[in-house]
Amino acid sequence: MTRRLGNPRLNVRLAKNIWGSLSRSAVQTLKNLTEAYDLLIEAGDLQLLDGRWYITHAGLLRISERRRCAGIRTLIEKRLSDPISGRWVFKATVYKTPRSKGFVGYGDADPSNVSPLVRGAEMRIAETRAVNRALRKAYGIGLCSVEELGSLTSRPEPSPRMAGARASSNGNGSGNGQPRLRDRLCLLIRQHQLDPTLVKRYAADFCGTQELRAASRDLVESFISALADQAAKDRDGLVCKLNSYGHAEVGKS
Repeated sequence: MTRRLGNPRLNVRLAKNIWGSLSRSAVQTLKNLTEAYDLLIEAGDLQLLDGRWYITHAGLLRISERRRCAGIRTLIEKRLSDPISGRWVFKATVYKTPRSKGFVGYGDADPSNVSPLVRGAEMRIAETRAVNRALRKAYGIGLCSVEELGSLTSRPEPSPRMAGARASSNGNGSGNGQPRLRDRLCLLIRQHQLDPTLVKRYAADFCGTQELRAASRDLVESFISALADQAAKDRDGLVCKLNSYGHAEVGKS
């Protein structure tokens, strides 16, 4: 049976809705990735940063699932790790088939090369980076993954329209590109089946404002990046955190 590929045109259209105008090179690369690996923007498989495409941990896992990966093994490299300073090194081995010798990848993380948004989660980030490198080796994926970018977070590159709006506004309200940020937030909510009301309360608390619309664009971007990271790494934990905002609201009443 022929494998059904993702729709390149749909991917390009959704990418433009999120990041604005794309270069010809970015469009062609996205089409090639869609056809070769079934990577989908809607599923959070790819991110665009500084005009370049990066694959996500979720995208790599979906590729391994479709290609029927036999297993992934991770080990802490104790001699290279230092729990006291928050430095962790992992070794990951991906087995494409039960008899495969395995494809090995290493990942490290410490407070100096992770985003402040996920500070304290260096061990999990190191493991994710190791798995990503091993998966990229196993399936011949030349794209670097977002999680390997050190202190950079998965913040999509702002479109020219967003950049212009930022320069002409004080960072609040709809004049700073917020509608596009809301689109990205709604996409995350749909993708991970989250409660919109609880996400909104969490966002306001994260940004330190009474209402989300009162937050600056940078704060909203930071929240979206943090939410995406939490949903990808530990959705159950994120749901528990969101539910706490529901209980808090009941307590107030």
